[in-house]
Amino acid sequence: MNKELIQARQKAMRNTSLVGALVNATLTFGKIIFGFIGHSHALLADGLHSLADLSTDLMVWFAAKYSNQPADQEHPYGHGRIETAFTVLLGVVLMVTAAGIMWDAGKRLLEPETLLIPTQIVLWVAALSIAANEWLYHYTMRAAKQTKSSLLAANAWHHRSDAISSIVVFIGVGGSLLGFPYLDAFAALAVAAMIVKIGWDQTWSAVRELIDTGLEPQKIKAIKRVIKQVEGVKSMHMLRSRRMAGTSLIDVHIEVDSHLSVSEGHHIGDYVRMRLMEEHESIGDVMIHIDPEDDALSDLCADLPLRHHVLEQLAISWQGVIAPAVLGSATLHYLSGQIEVDLLLPLPEVIEPQLAEQLRQKAPTALKLRTVRISYQAH
Repeated sequence: MNKELIQARQKAMRNTSLVGALVNATLTFGKIIFGFIGHSHALLADGLHSLADLSTDLMVWFAAKYSNQPADQEHPYGHGRIETAFTVLLGVVLMVTAAGIMWDAGKRLLEPETLLIPTQIVLWVAALSIAANEWLYHYTMRAAKQTKSSLLAANAWHHRSDAISSIVVFIGVGGSLLGFPYLDAFAALAVAAMIVKIGWDQTWSAVRELIDTGLEPQKIKAIKRVIKQVEGVKSMHMLRSRRMAGTSLIDVHIEVDSHLSVSEGHHIGDYVRMRLMEEHESIGDVMIHIDPEDDALSDLCADLPLRHHVLEQLAISWQGVIAPAVLGSATLHYLSGQIEVDLLLPLPEVIEPQLAEQLRQKAPTALKLRTVRISYQAH
């Protein structure tokens, strides 16, 4: 994630959390006070919902301070998972709050003498809560979309849930005032059920991110399509994905022509990375592994010797035929469990057509030398 987006996300988290905290503190105080004054169990429950929203605003503020810090030695991938962890905690707080509301409302329904008869002031408080929380939802969701923050999006939905719960309170209290006293308690149960659903959805989504659940199949398909369109990419394999704080991280092996230079293969990989991040704004980083062949099933070349040992053995076998200085500049290709050698020799007076095959036959069998290719250059 680039520095500008990190700074924008941090600022958005700080601003929306402070505004949300002020509004929710006011609503919490008002709902609880007028819930007691107006004898509305549903409004008291809604006040606890606002209190939960106030706690989440404080969590967002805390996450803004720590989750957007740059990567360091102990956290090479950054601190984005702090935001994810707080999203889990936020969801749990909501579900625990809802459980308390449901317990109390259910108890009152079983004991009719404890039911509260609300007054008309409750309707005005509920209407004010609907308007305030709907405004907070749009304000926070706009910031979430601009900064691609899952935590801000979660907090926006908490504001929307509070608006919806206030609508339920409004209906329940209105029904109680019309002579149906049970409706206030039923409204409290409905509010609690909504809170449980929202809390569970946010918690489960964040937990899936913490255990590195991959992207959806349609998103993977779109990513593959972009990679295949890049010139020089023959195929791909071992595509892996995961999420971190609203962004996606991609790892992929791409296969290029086996005889390309290292720099050209690297350039193709860089181009794939650039195209993916241009086409998919949610992708925060891409790790490209360049392969000369498909190594998805097994690494056939793992037991082959490294360059020093190969050249040492060839120098002995080709002594008197190939000069050590020329051999030192040879290009080695490790492909399909065998080695190919490219030699650049001084142009001789007479070219020996069979020299490459003779050199291959002279090489030790243990080297698994498949091919020797010779090119000549003028003095």
